[in-house]
Amino acid sequence: MSNDHEHSHSEPAATVVDSGSQALAEALRSSFAIVKVVMVILLAVFLFSGFFTVGPQEKAIILRFGKPLGEGDRALLDAGAHWAWPYPIDEVIKIPITEIQQVTSTVGWYATTPEQELTNTEPPPGASLNPAVDGYALTADGNIVHIRVTLSYRVEDPIRCVFGFAGSPNAPLGLTGTSNAVQNVLNNALLHTAAQFKVDDILTRDVIGFQDAVRRRVIQSIEAQKLGVAIEQCSVQSRPPRQLKQAFDNVITAGQNRSKLLNEARAYENQVLSRASADAAGKINIAEADRNRLVQSVAADAKVFTDLLAKYEASPDLFVHQHLVQAMGRVLTNVTERIYVPDRADGQSRELRLMLNREPPKPKTETPGPSAR
Repeated sequence: MSNDHEHSHSEPAATVVDSGSQALAEALRSSFAIVKVVMVILLAVFLFSGFFTVGPQEKAIILRFGKPLGEGDRALLDAGAHWAWPYPIDEVIKIPITEIQQVTSTVGWYATTPEQELTNTEPPPGASLNPAVDGYALTADGNIVHIRVTLSYRVEDPIRCVFGFAGSPNAPLGLTGTSNAVQNVLNNALLHTAAQFKVDDILTRDVIGFQDAVRRRVIQSIEAQKLGVAIEQCSVQSRPPRQLKQAFDNVITAGQNRSKLLNEARAYENQVLSRASADAAGKINIAEADRNRLVQSVAADAKVFTDLLAKYEASPDLFVHQHLVQAMGRVLTNVTERIYVPDRADGQSRELRLMLNREPPKPKTETPGPSAR
């Protein structure tokens, strides 16, 4: 009886244990199914997040654990859709290849606030320059000047731009690092070039030459460091120390007055020289004309005498007689009565008798017309 009683009590207990295990197994299977679905969804989201787009004015580089995929130009991705493993496996660096970047020098200019930059106003000069706050540059003649340079550039070689700095191809520089490197090059070029020029050349006399020198120095440094950028524009702004602004203004005014007086003197010089040249040219032209007329007249007279010489040599007496008659005719053109007595053929003198005080000729009477009859 006792065994039957114990057997009857063990069967319900086993049934309860089997039901609990079965419920637990079903709960676990449901949980595992949900976890699998969530993991699949997360995996899909993870993989889908690796898609990215490169713009038409960009290049992209994929870094896998910090190293580029591909070498040289093969590491560059063109415009379009691409895929990479999400971070931290892969990292995508996009490089704008046509966008103009701009940096401004951080040395050589006095301290200003953003509000003063927007309103283009200067802070008060103070009693003296404070080197701890105000930047400056030293010139070749030992003067102090404020200089600020703004540089515009674009990425020309993305590979060099990203990996060409710091001497390690596995240590990418990135656009921020490139900008900082270009800014350091610009600061160095500003201070180095300012030390080669005098203060008057920087401020007034050779502004363009100083700007070109800064640009050349920047280009040389960029090529030496292989930053992979191309300079588009370099603009330089230079000002004297604010504490000495009035003195520099006086020097500039004096220089302008000097230039004005020199220009006026040169203009007067050119005017006088032009007038003198015109007068000289006029007199030379008149003299040349007189000379030509005189030469032509002498040549004509010589030709006439040369032509007459042959006639004279052929018959001297006839020639003299003819020309004597012509000469006398010209001389006695206005004489009322002319008497010409030629020499005798035998060379003897002639006797000439003149009747003076003759009666004047009577005027002719007019013949009466038919109406007078």
